[in-house]
Amino acid sequence: MIRLDAVTKRYKLRGFSKTVLRGVDLRVDAGDAIGICGANGAGKSTLMRIIGGTERQSGGRVHRGMSVSWPLGYGSCFQSSLTGADNARFIARIYRRDPVRLIRFVEEFAELGPFLRQPVRTYSAGMQARLAFAVSLAIDFDCYLVDEITAAGDVRFRERSAAALTERSQNRTLIMVSHDPATLKQYCRRGAVLENGRLRPFDRIEDAIAHHEALQAAA
Repeated sequence: MIRLDAVTKRYKLRGFSKTVLRGVDLRVDAGDAIGICGANGAGKSTLMRIIGGTERQSGGRVHRGMSVSWPLGYGSCFQSSLTGADNARFIARIYRRDPVRLIRFVEEFAELGPFLRQPVRTYSAGMQARLAFAVSLAIDFDCYLVDEITAAGDVRFRERSAAALTERSQNRTLIMVSHDPATLKQYCRRGAVLENGRLRPFDRIEDAIAHHEALQAAA
């Protein structure tokens, strides 16, 4: 289970602070597939990074009773001076996986060709997303975080990504952020809407999408 209790996130800027999350509560049980809706700038990606542990909350508590991936497509988890292969090897050692097998999977899935042996700083944003997605899938997490990853790469890569996500959603926990209602309906059963820093849960993803669209229409 993953549980967020009264989680807040505040960024300190020059002369003032900006609160992105205000007392967010969320419970995710094993096998859940939850889609999170929200307008641009609502804090969805921030929330995902906090759930994954790549960013700390300003207040509240986060309990992770299962292994959680970083947000798929989140390339900032890599050391830019290292090659893609070296980054994958380093992550394999952190998670106690076989580096050779992990790199072989990344080679086949991401299809970066010779760029896999080049520094990540030479990658485009799409290439970093492909690398991050492939490395995430190579590790058997209990919960996968997905932040708009299906938009990265060419048609073939998107189709392969969709097939992999479908497989993971059937036997793993999934938390997804997407601006595409069809994508959320395809992978998610429950939903939540992030508005003004607060998260409102829904038992059905269709209801979450309808509420979000109503808010957008009224804006």
